[in-house]
Amino acid sequence: MKKYQTGPFLSQIDLPKDLREKFQLEDLPKVSDDVRQYIIDVISEIGNSHFGASLGVVELTVALHYVFNTPHDQLVWDVGHQAYGHKILTGRKESFPTNRLKGGISGFPKRAESEYDTFGVGHSSTSISAALGMAVASKYKGEKERQHIAVIGDGAMTAGLAFEGLNHAGYEKDANLLVVLNDNCMSIDPNVGALKEYLTDITTSQTYNKVKDEVWNLLGKISKFGPDARTIASKISNALKGSLLNQSNLFEALNFRYFGPVDGHDVIGLAKVMEDLKNIPGPKILHCITRKGAGYKYSEEGNPTKWHAPGVFNKDTGEIVNVVPKSPQPPKYQEVFGHTIVELAEKNDKIMGVTPAMPSGCSLNIMMEAMPDRTFDVGIAEQHAVTFSAGLATQGMVPFCNIYSSFMQRAFDQVLHDVAIQNLNVVFCLDRAGFVGADGATHHGAYDISFMRCIPNMTVSAPMNEAELRNLMFTAQQENMGPFSIRYPRGKGVMNEWKTPFQKIKVGTGRKLTSGKDLAILTIGHPGNFAQEAINEIKSSGASVAHYDMRFVKPLDETMLHEVFAKFDKVITIEDGCLMGGFGSSIIEFMVDQKYSSEVVRLGIPDEYIHHGTQQELWAECGFNKDGIVKTIKQILNLAISEVENAVNQ
Repeated sequence: MKKYQTGPFLSQIDLPKDLREKFQLEDLPKVSDDVRQYIIDVISEIGNSHFGASLGVVELTVALHYVFNTPHDQLVWDVGHQAYGHKILTGRKESFPTNRLKGGISGFPKRAESEYDTFGVGHSSTSISAALGMAVASKYKGEKERQHIAVIGDGAMTAGLAFEGLNHAGYEKDANLLVVLNDNCMSIDPNVGALKEYLTDITTSQTYNKVKDEVWNLLGKISKFGPDARTIASKISNALKGSLLNQSNLFEALNFRYFGPVDGHDVIGLAKVMEDLKNIPGPKILHCITRKGAGYKYSEEGNPTKWHAPGVFNKDTGEIVNVVPKSPQPPKYQEVFGHTIVELAEKNDKIMGVTPAMPSGCSLNIMMEAMPDRTFDVGIAEQHAVTFSAGLATQGMVPFCNIYSSFMQRAFDQVLHDVAIQNLNVVFCLDRAGFVGADGATHHGAYDISFMRCIPNMTVSAPMNEAELRNLMFTAQQENMGPFSIRYPRGKGVMNEWKTPFQKIKVGTGRKLTSGKDLAILTIGHPGNFAQEAINEIKSSGASVAHYDMRFVKPLDETMLHEVFAKFDKVITIEDGCLMGGFGSSIIEFMVDQKYSSEVVRLGIPDEYIHHGTQQELWAECGFNKDGIVKTIKQILNLAISEVENAVNQ
């Protein structure tokens, strides 16, 4: 592993106590410079990491660890995209170049990794609730001096869970909780919604400078007043409440003492404010204005969405290094979705597109540009996205609700209660289904087959290639289809010529792709391509293997399954999803119900959390890549496994 230079100040810091013991307040800007440069140096070369969010909170991170006695004081990061500086300052400086690599440190805070990671994150908007739980527990245990800080972005603040946490915290008036609102007007794509407009009003108010001066001048004197600090704090709150805008302060209305907005890149000023806030009891919110990608010229001047996770780049020129393939490459599944929904919407004026804050990630931005009145980014609010889609469907619209599989978990009740019970034609396009790679366990789309197939009225499907994705989308928007789920993976498909004519698929029918007599492979979705590769390779061993692309987990193609189990006593099922209750389970259920008794081997994601690595590494780890399938076929058919293969497997 390459050794990176850490700078004269960062080189002296292994843990936050070093920061607190070795440096004075006036040194913090130089510490911040070293942390920022280290992030730039490492991420520019290893790529595969988030970037802009962590640069935007460097000063905030340094100030937090300088003022608060972490890990005794509990610091909770929301989502975790912005936690690289935190990791560097908390004992992971040397291992930081392994960030998001298989066997390396996680890209998100993770309790098993460090005592400074007080709460494991990855999905947004959990920090306030988690930190409040910690604060209430500390109060119960008599730990009155212990501080609890939740750092949450303005994008994450739009989610319902954040408001639920704020609402409860405002009631727990004795809870020692500080919410730091990191306001940069971005999540991954630009933020939308009324809260974003509200925060913009605060930061652009003509009274901004006046309020800012009041904060600095009054807070700077609190520590001198001793017992009168509460009185001063009350005066500050009233001053802010009276001078900000011509309306009530939202956070004050929830019983939070609001401070700000303040400059999130003035590390000395932040440290002074935080030092004084420690002496103010009850729920508080510090509103910090930051810039995503701050301190690096090219990310500040460029597209913030592009610099969220730019990959490898030249740190001196800002040029993002894109490896140009030698031959034409298939498109990403998300791009096929984005172009296909526009094609369909041009022919069907009932189609609408809905996404919770991921228009560029899921390529719904293509429709957003072509048909802005029929496309909706509802913010980080998956539950709302689903019920909003249900409302559209009651009025005859056909909403395509595009949510990453991992985030779909957050809206299970809405799918069941608001869509499926009413049998509404909402089309769920579940992007990033299966292993997603470096984001790891919090982001793998492992569970959607299992939790979607247990819902009555739901159709559950997955395409093996781009043409099948187009055809499933075409099928799902037909009349009287009801709830319809289509899952597809992150990354490229397999077809260069993918823009095929639409064909309606009969729901619940699969495809027989390869005939055989020794064994049958049943697949769902993209792993069918791995099975095809394996079958082609195994031919040289004399094996005759049939392959069925089922296309639907629900309803199953029972005619095809009767054919399979009447002919084969050895069957392999393959899925890029959890084995518990997944596609393979549905096949075994059919077999038992129909009183067949074949040997069935299921390949997929086992009943454990699989951590980060490339998709290829994780497919191999779980044994359903091409090589894993070949090995399983040989084992079932008692074919010879070469000494070379044995050595590799061991």
